Amino acid sequence: MDNELELLQLTEQLVIYVQASDDKYKRVKDSGEKADFYNEVKPFADEVKAINDRWKKKAVEWVNRLKPKNLYSQQIDSASEHIEMVSIQAFFPETSKTRFINYVNSAMYVLKQLIGLLTEEKRGT
Repeated sequence: MDNELELLQLTEQLVIYVQASDDKYKRVKDSGEKADFYNEVKPFADEVKAINDRWKKKAVEWVNRLKPKNLYSQQIDSASEHIEMVSIQAFFPETSKTRFINYVNSAMYVLKQLIGLLTEEKRGT
C-alpha cells in the first residue's frame, strides 16, 4: 500500500512538472528568449529527472504486477521519455510547437490514467 501511495505522489508531482514545462514553453515561445542553460534549464531538468526515474521504476513494477487494462509498461517508458524531453525543450523557443504539444499530451494522458487507476485501487481496498 505504501508503494501505491508513493507512486501516486510521484505521478502527481510529474503532472505538476509537465504543466510547469508547458507554461514555461508558452512564455518562452511568446518572448522568443532562450533560457540560461546552467542557471535555469539544467537545475529544472535534473529535478524532473530525479522524480521521473523513481516514478518510471515504480510505475513499471506496478503495471507488471497488477496488469491493469489499457496501461502497459511501454506507455510508462514513452511517457518517461516525453517528460524528460519537455522538461528541457520547454526552455527553447525554436522547439517545434506541434511536437512539444504532442509530448505534453501523451505524457499527461498516461499520468492521468495512472492516477485514475491508483485512486480507484485505493478506494477498492
